[in-house]
Amino acid sequence: MNSQDFVLRKKRKVATVEKCPWARCSQGAKPGSSSLMGTLAVSCLLLIALWTQGGLAVPISSHCRLDGSNFQQPYITNRTFMLAKEASLADNNTDVRLIGEKLFYEVNMGERCYLMKQVLNFTLEEVLLPQSDRFQPYMQEVVPFLARLSNKLSQCHIDSDDQHIQRNVQNLKDTVKKLGENGEIKVIGELDLLFMALRNACN
Repeated sequence: MNSQDFVLRKKRKVATVEKCPWARCSQGAKPGSSSLMGTLAVSCLLLIALWTQGGLAVPISSHCRLDGSNFQQPYITNRTFMLAKEASLADNNTDVRLIGEKLFYEVNMGERCYLMKQVLNFTLEEVLLPQSDRFQPYMQEVVPFLARLSNKLSQCHIDSDDQHIQRNVQNLKDTVKKLGENGEIKVIGELDLLFMALRNACN
């Protein structure tokens, strides 16, 4: 092989690598392609997966997960929803919603389990325990269930700045405090929303 043939072959090999467009990486590399193309394909697939989830992921603790079976128990699910229904009948302010769009404002999907952990802990410590003598017999069954979920999320954290999450949680707390006793009733009346938000965010 003369030097001209060698140079031509090198150029063809480089051109082959460069021909792998960004959009085609997800289709995989052709047989016989270089390992570089394989690496690019994997990188493309990973980025595409992240994009389809709503943006690049935030570093999240593996403990920010709850097994789906926690939310597939008909009895405790029914008791949770019945407790929420009982409390909502005593809610005098139906214009305010605590668990809604405002709570999740600027919070990425990957951060929402951590957010809901904060809301769950507040609900247990500041509302359900002080109100534990009300709405029986549902309260005495639902509180231990939620306490177990809280315990399972005890190691849940995110590695990024959580100021926006703490701000949203604090806004919820301030709203409850402003509403007084009716704020606590509203928290209990939204236990069905809390249940569903935990299931969606941590499952």
